Amino acid sequence: MNVIKLVVLSFTMLTTIAFAQENRTTELTSNREGSSLESPQIRVVPIKDSKTERNYELYIELPEDYVENQNKTYPVLYYTDATWHREMLSARQEYLLEEVILVGISWQLDISDDLKKEVGPHASRFRDYSISKHSNPEIQTKYQFGQAREHLDFIRKDVLTYVDATYRTDPNSRTYFGYSLSGEFGAYILLAQPDTFNNYIMGSPTVRGEMENLAELHSKIGPFDASNGDSSLKANVFIAYGSLEDEERVVEPIEAFVKLLNDRRDDGLSVTKKVIEGSHQTAFPSTAVSSTTWLSSVMTPISNYGKEVSFWSIPHLNNAYISTTPEDRKDGISVDTLAVQDNDEKAILKVSQEIFEGAYGSYDALLISHQNKLVFESYYKKGRINLPHGQASAVKAYTSLVLGRAIQMGYLSMEDLHKPLISFLKEVDPKKMTDGAEKITLHKALTMHGGLAIDEDSWKEIEKDTARLRGQGLVQTLLEQSEPITAESQTYLYGNFNPMLVMTVIDAVVPGTAEDFIKTELLDKLGIADYTWANHTSGLPEAGWRVSMLSRDMLKLGNLVLNGGKLNGEQLISAAYLDKATSGIVKPTQDWMPKDYRYGYFWYQTQVQVGDKSYDATFAWGGGGQRVIVVEDLDLTLVISGHDGEDDKIMTQISEIVIPAFVKS
Repeated sequence: MNVIKLVVLSFTMLTTIAFAQENRTTELTSNREGSSLESPQIRVVPIKDSKTERNYELYIELPEDYVENQNKTYPVLYYTDATWHREMLSARQEYLLEEVILVGISWQLDISDDLKKEVGPHASRFRDYSISKHSNPEIQTKYQFGQAREHLDFIRKDVLTYVDATYRTDPNSRTYFGYSLSGEFGAYILLAQPDTFNNYIMGSPTVRGEMENLAELHSKIGPFDASNGDSSLKANVFIAYGSLEDEERVVEPIEAFVKLLNDRRDDGLSVTKKVIEGSHQTAFPSTAVSSTTWLSSVMTPISNYGKEVSFWSIPHLNNAYISTTPEDRKDGISVDTLAVQDNDEKAILKVSQEIFEGAYGSYDALLISHQNKLVFESYYKKGRINLPHGQASAVKAYTSLVLGRAIQMGYLSMEDLHKPLISFLKEVDPKKMTDGAEKITLHKALTMHGGLAIDEDSWKEIEKDTARLRGQGLVQTLLEQSEPITAESQTYLYGNFNPMLVMTVIDAVVPGTAEDFIKTELLDKLGIADYTWANHTSGLPEAGWRVSMLSRDMLKLGNLVLNGGKLNGEQLISAAYLDKATSGIVKPTQDWMPKDYRYGYFWYQTQVQVGDKSYDATFAWGGGGQRVIVVEDLDLTLVISGHDGEDDKIMTQISEIVIPAFVKS
């Protein structure tokens, strides 16, 4: 957004409050021949509720490029209280939602003259947007509260049908916008007919007194079941209220509604809550700005949010972003066009769409690099090109590369991998350690055979003493608390502090700190700058999780492995170490682990069968579906990001469809 646009939008925000207040008392004039709101940009369309025969109008604004792009479909933003909200949302269309059709839904036009004179042209909103009847019979008779169901029927059967039949709309990207009472109507739609819209924006919804009804609607939907996709609300929700709003009347009911949604733990439901500075009236302009900025992030794989946004606050994309000709983003990644046989390309595209639809779980990205060039790039659900994604246990494999970098630079040798790990730690006291502490080597730790045996309850108490665990104090304490290290105890046990044992050695042998070494000697060299790498209680970098990075940057790490540890001709990672790290040294013993998986130095290894030939695949693997897969014989690197509870289902498609496509190409 340039400076001029920002100034114009800011002016719009400042004038919208006065605009809204003025229009609460200004009569809406309209007839079949035209409307006071009609302009070159706005088409006013009379529309009748086919069931009640009430008359309304639609205020339709098309994107600038609508006429010239005849093969393009467009998202639609529907908003109620159209007279009050049109100007602000029109400004957002011009500056942020350029490719969105706006459809404003008016209040009923043909209300009685007496009611229009006494209450105003907006009198029907009390009837149409409210869930319950009023407790006062006299007020109920006048306003006819509690007809949200009837108005929703009108929107579904008449409004949506007309708009979809008349314009090139995207059926996967419908949004509802409502504020105050029309925000309450949005809450009703979400729980009564959630498939009406894909995205819901509710500003200061007046849900006070309606939580019992909303809870009842919610109970009819039933709980979310990850094994049943139909149990999901499948919606992105943005809810906001003003910082100066009444705590009891507004804030507490809204917080209760947000809790109702969050407590579903619905993987298909994304809920963003924001507190906007101001009162019920003055918070509206900023609510419109914040919510439409949020909305733009569900329509594009380029997010407007910074990396500080919580992963769980990222709304789901309305449509998959799938490209067989990835864009050169000047990030150090070479790009090309996917060049496989037509049937294979169609199969990959089909799998990608099925990933978006949740056929294999909850995944956020699939990238394919062939011959060191990105040829396929796709994002789904919470995946974004420019937002770092959590890596979970794939971080262990990255830690292994850091160790390989230290070996290449001469701070360790291959022989050192078999020496007592504590021999590299000058700040520990072996005399205080358990018997057999010297049996733990880097090789043992890297293959999850460290052999520590720590009482979990005792360790929870020890962890509270963070000063004791600083630096090499972590290893000192672990080896003081562990049962003796024996040949019997040194069997495969995933995790078990092994990654942090390795990181402690890295920190001890490299110049400066491990944190600086990771940045300058690995990530900076690869051009990886947009990441977060958390620290452990010890103050050292985490070695097994709590790292986030871009999917494209995951690809850089994979290509480094593909190229034998070389980057632009420079040997970054010891070739001898990398060969060992990516080989199948030991057999994991977890019951859930596929039987043909083996484990190297924090890297997995397996065979992929294509016809009568077998290909060696090595990969980093993190919970939720993070994978960096390298198939050297095919010059192939794959990246998968996800947040799935059972992250093995997708591998069948990768092994049977994606990888074989490059055998034939």
